Amino acid sequence: MKPLRAVLVAGTSSGCGKTSVALGLMAALTRRGLVVQGFKTGPDFIDPGLHRLATGRISHNLDPWMVPSSSLTALFHRAAQDADIAIGEGAMGLFDGRGEDGAGSSAEVARLLGLPILLVIDAQAMGQSVAAVAQGFAGFDPRLHVIGVVANRIGSTRHGHIIRQAMAAMRHPPLLGLLPRCPNLSLPCRHLGLVMAADLPEPHRPLAALAQWVEAAGLVEALLTSLPPYPRAPVPSPLPRRPGPVRIGLAADQAFCFTYAENLRLLEEAGAQLVPFSPLADHRLPPQLHGLYLAGGYPELHAAALAANASLRAEIAALCRAGWPVWAECGGMLYLLEELVDGYGQAFPMVGFFQGRGIMEPRRQALGYREVRLATNCPLGPAGTVARGHEFHYSRVEGRDPEARTLFVEDDGGDSGLFKGMCAASYIHLHLGSNPSLANHFVTACRSMPPWPSPQG
Repeated sequence: MKPLRAVLVAGTSSGCGKTSVALGLMAALTRRGLVVQGFKTGPDFIDPGLHRLATGRISHNLDPWMVPSSSLTALFHRAAQDADIAIGEGAMGLFDGRGEDGAGSSAEVARLLGLPILLVIDAQAMGQSVAAVAQGFAGFDPRLHVIGVVANRIGSTRHGHIIRQAMAAMRHPPLLGLLPRCPNLSLPCRHLGLVMAADLPEPHRPLAALAQWVEAAGLVEALLTSLPPYPRAPVPSPLPRRPGPVRIGLAADQAFCFTYAENLRLLEEAGAQLVPFSPLADHRLPPQLHGLYLAGGYPELHAAALAANASLRAEIAALCRAGWPVWAECGGMLYLLEELVDGYGQAFPMVGFFQGRGIMEPRRQALGYREVRLATNCPLGPAGTVARGHEFHYSRVEGRDPEARTLFVEDDGGDSGLFKGMCAASYIHLHLGSNPSLANHFVTACRSMPPWPSPQG
């Protein structure tokens, strides 16, 4: 078995440059011929897509609040079993998580998995203070091992010299790299974060530039010589698949692109054959489906194209009304409403299964972890089933479908989500790793249905 090295690229805060550093390292090491496995702490959907662009491999989320520690450890070792190096990208600041206990933080992931930490510090407004920040972060939790520091946004040779001298006076942690300020390397953003990899006009150009940026600073060599071997663990054997094909249509295009890789794996392990289709481009559903999974994403950016695809909207509405199982999250739920009002105030017709319309707002409407309990029996499981997930959106739903029941009771006692027919929809992105029985229940519900009679041609 070949050796493995692993590191978590974490930062002192959001915006310090850890995504750029992580992507640069992934791209540079992949260009060297190494098999690089990417990971992202927290519930992020966007950065894993960029990781995949840099490494050519599916990147996985590591979130110890949503996923039990044993399952998270198995996920990590399963994904990295054939890799030369695993590179995780942190979220926010190293110790920032949910509430006062920091649950779900990058620090918790590093403790759980025993990952050494490469700390990224934004040095553009600091000199010797970089050393003080580095020492404070390295000593805050003695259970963590900060293997080195990267000082980002260095403005001049003199600036770098000051930082290098201050860091040299400390025994720990060492300075592994000084990265010059390069505004042209910034990745474009929009309302939910960075632009998705599929939407970048020339996606490989910024990755090549980031790889050259970290290589020129000597960071790649410094990291490789600093990382100790990482102990591999046995990978659990996959469960035997249940008999019979269960074809579940998976909405997957630029409008519907927010899916956890582990959710898809658990659905497949439960017996699903996931069949991708595009609500933007496909005028018919794939044939012989037993159910639908409508993931979240950016339907508001593609509302006109979704509205123009009237034949697919009509077929999905017919499938929902006929009682085929459907699971819709966030953007998928908006797609099932009567209308979607974009950020310019223009309304577009959607599927129309649920009464009401989604309205984009200029300010964020919700952000945070959610623990929920199913309020009713549905394709995801029996009433009382508990799961965890995350919510992040700028839209709100206007109007309530009088025929729809509440889907979830949240941990604060509030209710959310819609359930009608066999369609379960909500703003919450569930992580099936929090309760794998949800995958089994959904596939079982789909298995009970005959193939959907999709029109051909």
